[in-house]
Amino acid sequence: MSELMTLAELGGPLALLGGAVYARKAHPSVYWATVGLPASVARLVGSYSSTMDACGLTVQPSRLRALAVRATTRREVRPVPPRRGLIRPTSTGLRVRLRLAPGQEPTDVAASSERLRHAWGVHAVHVREIKPGVVELRLVGFDVLRNVRMSRRAGGDLLAVPVALREDATVFVRDYRAVPHELVLGATLSGKSMFLRNLLTGLATQPVALVGIDCKRGVELAPFAPRLSALATDSDEAAELLPVLVKEMEDRYDLIKVRQGIAPGTPDKELTSDVWGLPDDERPPPIVLFVDEVAELFLVASRKDEERRDEMVTQLIRLAQLGRAAGIYLEICGQRFGAELGKGATMLRAQLSGRVCHRVNDEASAKMALGDIAPEAVGVASTIPAERPGLSVAGDTSGGWARMRTPYLSLTDAAAICREAADLVPDVPALSPFRPLSLTSSAPSPIAVTEPRPATG
Repeated sequence: MSELMTLAELGGPLALLGGAVYARKAHPSVYWATVGLPASVARLVGSYSSTMDACGLTVQPSRLRALAVRATTRREVRPVPPRRGLIRPTSTGLRVRLRLAPGQEPTDVAASSERLRHAWGVHAVHVREIKPGVVELRLVGFDVLRNVRMSRRAGGDLLAVPVALREDATVFVRDYRAVPHELVLGATLSGKSMFLRNLLTGLATQPVALVGIDCKRGVELAPFAPRLSALATDSDEAAELLPVLVKEMEDRYDLIKVRQGIAPGTPDKELTSDVWGLPDDERPPPIVLFVDEVAELFLVASRKDEERRDEMVTQLIRLAQLGRAAGIYLEICGQRFGAELGKGATMLRAQLSGRVCHRVNDEASAKMALGDIAPEAVGVASTIPAERPGLSVAGDTSGGWARMRTPYLSLTDAAAICREAADLVPDVPALSPFRPLSLTSSAPSPIAVTEPRPATG
């Protein structure tokens, strides 16, 4: 009997330990909520002052405070750390705000983020400035990029699509109103197609005209044909489609100019310089152009193809320079995109303010994507492992960048979403000739097996 009691006493803790080890590997969010969160909070509260002092984030107190301490406690005056706010737990970590002491700046805290990570036993520590003198520490309890799970509340406004999860557990939203045009680079099997798939399905449920140029005979974009307003599957069709988009852009500018030529007494709120200032009943639907493997548009097989190539590149550049005000946005995808493609390549890339770089085959490709906007992110993009498809580095012209990963979405599910949203295809008459055949072809008339004969009475 005593042996059974001993076994029961030992078996309980061993089962709990085994369950914790299993949950940490298989279900890190559950482990964080039950074990990691209480432990990290205890470490943060118990060692806050000593950790800040060890990281060099303390300052000498003011003279008034020093006199008050000596007068009331008669103990040695110690350096004071930044004032800590309330600890707010989340499903992936912790958030805590710090009020910096005089003479400190956010970069001082950011430089010690790795030390804070080890001291408090979390996966990562990220620092974000809230306002002058106040920063927020975002503690991430586990690797959120290992198994990406997007928040169900991560909904987007018009032309804003939550498409990936950053390493600090925040959602990366592709907002075309804020960043009109974007370049997406990545080698084969890097996850570039998955990024495009999530982006397309996110836009499919919005009143947006989706246009595709897929020079790989449509193998990437053809599954989404029910939701596309136009699709070009080779260079010849692209050469016919791009002038139509440019003409549509020019017509929209004419519509804006008509609106600007209104009577002098019209209120200022009715004046506009882009389509978003037009009334709802006059505003044409926004257009998003997806170009997969953009290098195929630059390649030529003979001299007679050079003129057509130059025309297509010129039209893409015009859309990139002037399309935003007309509600036309570009999503350019490829494996490489540099000056070696030919005339106009670097000029087009300069207009693409958003950049997303997946795993690439060489450092030069990473420099093509991020070198001109965030040089420090080039090394990070060059070290993306092959066993983590979908992992990428996103940057913009502000100089900021972040690692992120796109959630998995099967092609079957993505195609089903586009089929269900087929009735949301907006009416853009100029694009009707380029609608995929699966939409424009009507059902064939039934064929009579026997010749019809008039009935006789």
